Amino acid sequence: MTDTAPVTQDVMTIPRKAPEGPINLVGLTRDRLREVLIAHGTPERQARMRVNQIWQWIYGWGVRDFEAMTNLSKAYRKQLADHFVIEIPEMVSRQVSADGTRKYLARIAGGHEVEVVYIPEADRGTLCISSQVGCTLTCSFCHTGTQKLVRNLTAGEIVGQVMMARDDLDEWPRRGEGAGERPRLLSNIVLMGMGEPLYNFDNVRDAMKIAMDGEGISLSRRRITLSTSGVVPEIAKTAEEIGCMLAVSFHATTDEVRDKLVPINRKWNIATLLEALREYPRLSNSERITFEYVMLKDVNDSDADARRLVKLIEGIPAKINLIPFNEWPGAPHQRSDWDRIEAFADIVHKAGYASPIRTPRGEDIMAACGQLKSATERQKKSRREIAAETRT
Repeated sequence: MTDTAPVTQDVMTIPRKAPEGPINLVGLTRDRLREVLIAHGTPERQARMRVNQIWQWIYGWGVRDFEAMTNLSKAYRKQLADHFVIEIPEMVSRQVSADGTRKYLARIAGGHEVEVVYIPEADRGTLCISSQVGCTLTCSFCHTGTQKLVRNLTAGEIVGQVMMARDDLDEWPRRGEGAGERPRLLSNIVLMGMGEPLYNFDNVRDAMKIAMDGEGISLSRRRITLSTSGVVPEIAKTAEEIGCMLAVSFHATTDEVRDKLVPINRKWNIATLLEALREYPRLSNSERITFEYVMLKDVNDSDADARRLVKLIEGIPAKINLIPFNEWPGAPHQRSDWDRIEAFADIVHKAGYASPIRTPRGEDIMAACGQLKSATERQKKSRREIAAETRT
């Protein structure tokens, strides 16, 4: 393939040179952190202890300055500062909705930007994070899909969104505080922001492993939900290597309609997708799969659609999240009427499935589901140039 060929997901598989300059420790797995510490002068016999200490400072206390790591010697702190940095995405702006939802614009390496949304609720605080700058899937109801793919996010840029939000929420515990003294405001993560997480599998996996690590951010895998449009080959890997909860952007009950709403369906159709999903709860030890279903007026909201939906997912432990369409400038669809949504939900509920209607949050700041889009646009670049911007 030539450099002028259209950008596809395999651009991220091109080998990249190691970045020059200090190495960012954020996003490195424990094994990788141990490797880079040894490579830059840490005695191998001390490496495991140093990994534990540094990990606790970065992910347990939210510390970004090596000088503040007071259980390390001054000489070792200087050694770390000479070779490494602790950097997370820069918060460019923060908007707060009338309902308390916060939308962050985060700047990453290369000057690109992604959007991140924090949704406070009575019993939880959910952070919706992004996995790519832009997206290739072009789902017709999604604003993000109108922004071309720029690049994948690194593991550090993904988990860094969580750290950035914890900064803003003042959630990092203070040294000396007992367990539970500081309220847990960010209790759940959903990979439902910009991009298709399973087209950036390795970085998403490493970032979520860090978020789940009990010595740091310490979120249960049951409090992390990955949303995919249906990248079938990666679904079993997600169960085996991440084990988090799974949500599927389903949105239609026939291939004819789903081909238009979720074009990836042309590659992996409904039958193929459902076959992979039937195995997920067993492989991941998850209780159920969430089917996301955006309600589009006169497109996918009929009683017949509701009946087909429950027939299709028969035998899969599941709940159906019904999402009133969140409009955006130039959107080709309209939100289903409320009585139509309720009638649809009633059919699903009577079939034995939970069918909550998602309350739109953050609409006044364009932070609702399907509305995210940053100002970053892909300039004309070669495949290698795009790949080179994703630093690991």
